[in-house]
Amino acid sequence: MGIHEQDALSEPEGISFPLYRDAPSSVEFNKLRKRLLRLTRQAIEDYAMAKPGERWLVALSGGKDSYGLLAVLLDLKWRGLLPVDLLACNLDQGQPNFPKNVLPDYLNANGIAHRIEYRDTYSVVTDKIAEGNTYCSLCSRLRRGHLYRIAREEGCSSLVLGHHREDILETFFMNMFHGGRLAAMPPKLMNDEGDVMVLRPLAFCAEADMAKFADGMKFPIIPCDLCGSQEGLQRNAMKAMLNDIEKRMPGRKDTMLRALANTRPSHLLDRKLFDFASLSPAQ
Repeated sequence: MGIHEQDALSEPEGISFPLYRDAPSSVEFNKLRKRLLRLTRQAIEDYAMAKPGERWLVALSGGKDSYGLLAVLLDLKWRGLLPVDLLACNLDQGQPNFPKNVLPDYLNANGIAHRIEYRDTYSVVTDKIAEGNTYCSLCSRLRRGHLYRIAREEGCSSLVLGHHREDILETFFMNMFHGGRLAAMPPKLMNDEGDVMVLRPLAFCAEADMAKFADGMKFPIIPCDLCGSQEGLQRNAMKAMLNDIEKRMPGRKDTMLRALANTRPSHLLDRKLFDFASLSPAQ
């Protein structure tokens, strides 16, 4: 990190971003905050996510990752490093015991522009999916459709999601083991309609860092009673596998993430990506 980037990620003397008023003042937490800022900024720059004057819809579920995403983006904007407008959005999906006041109270207390939308997708999911089966896929599709609609209504060019490094790696292995394809979550993706960009600025950030950040910031976390309560999901198996690999060989998660950005089509088996038929020895 060069001197200009160090200066950009240092708070002006005597000035503090209000969102961090109750955050720890420890050296460890400040290092964590700067690491998340640096990695998020790197992803935004590497994948050309931001154009000045755009408006982003930041999906806020009430989980640690979406809270962290919003805080980091607001921090970058406060520092003059993110030239876009941000609108936080929570989709209340009608889940049982969902505390409707938590997110509005948090957003209002911090002066954060937001929209709260109620759509009872919970009833749809539980009606369509047999008890004991995984709700996640249908729930996610319904939620994403509503978020695209809200982005259009609010004049937002991009929908911004809080997926981090582990989410990307878990998806990659799920696709490989269960889908027979090499695919993950891209940091930047155009929706099928071609009118809303999907962004994942936390692509380089570790889940453990997001958890520590959430603890330090004392975010009012809302558990997911719909998806999070189901055991034995394929994603949980991938998470356990990756954690075991990282425990036995520290640093492998970062290596695997780098590998996703360093492919060699000629060394794989996909005939659509490489013209194997035209290969022939030099005469």
